[in-house]
Amino acid sequence: MDAIRRILIDNPMEVFRPLAIFAAIFAVGWLVRRLMLRALGAWTERSQSRMGRIMEQSVRGPTWIWLIILATHIAIQSSDLPAKFTDYLPTLLLDLWVASLTFMCMRIAREAVRFYGGQIPGALPVTTLTQNLAQAAVLILGIMVLLGPYVTRVTPILTALGVGGLAVALALQDTLSNLFAGFYVAVAGHIRLGDYIKLNTGEEGYVTDIGWRSTIIRALGNNLVIIPNSKLAQANVTNFHLPEKRMASNLVVTVTFESDPERVESVLLEVVHQGSQEIPGLLAEPKPSVQLEPGFGEYSIGFSVNYQVAEFSNQASVRHELRKRIWRRFREEGIQIPLPARMVFVKPDGDVKRS
Repeated sequence: MDAIRRILIDNPMEVFRPLAIFAAIFAVGWLVRRLMLRALGAWTERSQSRMGRIMEQSVRGPTWIWLIILATHIAIQSSDLPAKFTDYLPTLLLDLWVASLTFMCMRIAREAVRFYGGQIPGALPVTTLTQNLAQAAVLILGIMVLLGPYVTRVTPILTALGVGGLAVALALQDTLSNLFAGFYVAVAGHIRLGDYIKLNTGEEGYVTDIGWRSTIIRALGNNLVIIPNSKLAQANVTNFHLPEKRMASNLVVTVTFESDPERVESVLLEVVHQGSQEIPGLLAEPKPSVQLEPGFGEYSIGFSVNYQVAEFSNQASVRHELRKRIWRRFREEGIQIPLPARMVFVKPDGDVKRS
């Protein structure tokens, strides 16, 4: 501080000249930045490029830091400030530039995985976990570059951190268990985003995200169920979207014993075949079928209407629409749906033995 005070008193131009150079470089850089972002935005609008939009959003913040770094560096190098300032500040500015570039690349990596990860054959599914892993890889690379010049001085620190890391790993055992379990779930491919799953503990819904700690599923009632990854990896899971989304479903219809089975079967097939052309989610292929199953009951004959739906969530709506159509068609055909009935046999009093 004394050196700067002495310069301001003896030769103030040595301070004002670097400030003027800083202001000039910053003004020119601001103009160049504005023109560059405008050109990038116009190109993105014309081409509808996702990568262009990612780049435009990612460079807006860091370019301000780069302008300050560039203007400061040129101003310092053109000044007559003491060597302890001109030698120390460039190293600090370089570290700041590496840090800002690392954070910018982290954002680009996250958005690139988000938009393009699902288009790469064999790549991990696009989840919060994979986006965080991409950011972590860029961050580690940036730290290695940043610490490169100081590697001889940080070796003892890294050794100490390695010993302390064991204690941290033991303390964060549950967290690390969820992290590795989430990585396993994402890599295995048995549970994917958008799949409808059901756990042996009763939770079920669509998988919306796989994070570093938990997996989030959305139930049919639009409620979110948060399941720790370690619990999910240990649970018995039924995936209704694998090996394919379509699935078999059926509807049981009962009629009276007086009904003609052949006629009932023909009517049911007509209804379901027509419904496959009109009811959303009901598939025409494979062809629906009707079976005399469960067959003879206490007061009725049961038929099973077998068909395929596009996915798990279509079952209730398809079954609802088929029931209405079958009921209307049975009324037109005179086919009766039975009511519970019992036959009671009463013996005359004369047949009862008396003691």
